[in-house]
Amino acid sequence: MRANLTDVFVQSVKAPERGQAEYWDRKERGLGLRVSQGGRRTWTLLYRLPTDGRLRRFTLGTYPVLSLKDAREQARDKLADVQKGADPVLEKQERRAADDFARLCERYMAEHALKKKRPKPAREDQRIINKELLPRWGSRKAGDIRRMDVIELTDAIEARGKGTMANRTLALVSTVFAFGVDKGVVEANPAYRVKKPGEERTRDRVLNEGEIRALWTALESEPLKWRAIFRLALLTAQRRSEITGMRWDEVDLDGGWWTIPAERAKNGLAHRVPLVGEAARIVRELARKPHDPVFVFRGGRVDRPIANLQKPARRLKVKSGDELRKAIPSALPDGQPVDFRFHDLRRTAASLMTGSKIPRLVVSKILNHVERGITAVYDRHAYDSEKRGALTRWDVRLRQILTGKAAAKVVELRA
Repeated sequence: MRANLTDVFVQSVKAPERGQAEYWDRKERGLGLRVSQGGRRTWTLLYRLPTDGRLRRFTLGTYPVLSLKDAREQARDKLADVQKGADPVLEKQERRAADDFARLCERYMAEHALKKKRPKPAREDQRIINKELLPRWGSRKAGDIRRMDVIELTDAIEARGKGTMANRTLALVSTVFAFGVDKGVVEANPAYRVKKPGEERTRDRVLNEGEIRALWTALESEPLKWRAIFRLALLTAQRRSEITGMRWDEVDLDGGWWTIPAERAKNGLAHRVPLVGEAARIVRELARKPHDPVFVFRGGRVDRPIANLQKPARRLKVKSGDELRKAIPSALPDGQPVDFRFHDLRRTAASLMTGSKIPRLVVSKILNHVERGITAVYDRHAYDSEKRGALTRWDVRLRQILTGKAAAKVVELRA
């Protein structure tokens, strides 16, 4: 129904006995007053999209919070926006979606994690979001999530016996909300100063000499790529992602160097690894065989390196247990595998190098650890010669472990 809307009319119009009644302003095109059965008065705007002629309804607000004068001004502004190509209804929907926690997580992944984190940590963030956060908070507004919600979530994860995961989840929640604060989506971070619920223990697993021999022997029956990856971990003490992602343009077989670029190193620092002894022989063998022109260890996809070592690791644990029982029948109960993780090989190499009187500083350089303190700022020495000498000594020591023979005199080669 069209009407001459005035302040007196809006105030005095009677509510219908049932349903709703609508009164359309004769002065401002598209502006309507909807009066509900309970007496609620709502300003609405009808407009057509110039692109396809669809009729849309947009709610401006309620009377008396929004006066007749203000409603007309808003209606004019919105209709002007429509003529410029805007769609107020769609924009409102998008703003509401932007406030959702699920949408905040999408933005965090797209604008932060995938751009600023390495692939593996970014994938882990997405996994935690999908498994722990979205099932609980996905349908909620990000700004409605409170400190108690965070505590309840992390306590529930810790109660499942996943203390470390509870801590990781708490850290991610804090990071996501810090991102939300920076982007103006939320006003505060509900995870701020929430205590970690789980007690974390640093893993200190180091394989003993019998386990090293068993693993090395078990690798003999594996394909060359798996044999090379696991043995290079023991020989060079480098990280899993750095070994599996090795590229041929990083390798200098003539000079005996493997240079890990900054973008592939975990700490963002380029790193030169000497290839000596058995490690150099393994890489030369890989080079002689038919191989991908880019990746030393190509994965299932042409343009990607190997990423998943779970299946060969499971086989090697079982086979290593069998080999260990052959050498020492009482070493393990029947059927029990040798328990190790890939990172344990790096830790084992580092520990045994230190045990062979190789200085801790040199071992740290081989591991490409970041040094702290003022001295590290000014120390730009590459330690190439020391690293080569140390890995040469470690190569001899590992050969001694594998053969059970006394080590020969080691000649430290200079770079």
